[in-house]
Amino acid sequence: MAEARKMMESPEWKKKMKELTGDKAFKESTEKLKKTMEDPNEAAKLQAKMEHMMKVGQEGLKNEARDTMAQAMEAMNDPTIMSEAARMMKDPNFQQQLAQMAKDPSFKKYVSAMQDMMQDPSTKRQMEAMADSFRSAL
Repeated sequence: MAEARKMMESPEWKKKMKELTGDKAFKESTEKLKKTMEDPNEAAKLQAKMEHMMKVGQEGLKNEARDTMAQAMEAMNDPTIMSEAARMMKDPNFQQQLAQMAKDPSFKKYVSAMQDMMQDPSTKRQMEAMADSFRSAL
């Protein structure tokens, strides 16, 4: 939320918003949307479309997280990659980068998708085995 506030206070963003709100096409689109939302049937259609888009987006994120995790687990079977990952985890600069990344809202969504994957017993066992292997490499 603080990042959004910071962005909205920036002069560049304010300038873009001023240009956008003065744009004829933007004003027409806003009026069209306002009229659409006044009609209960059209508003319901729009809501259904938005809900579908959200569901598809969430499924896409989960699929991407699953595929990334599968690639990571496959890569961790390689002793060279495992030792390189262990070396990186000992690097204070890398640890700082990870901490920074963990604060990113998009990363938090990704972690949430990964937690859903952990509900699968097979995936959970694979992750635990990978974690054990990684700990032994450290």
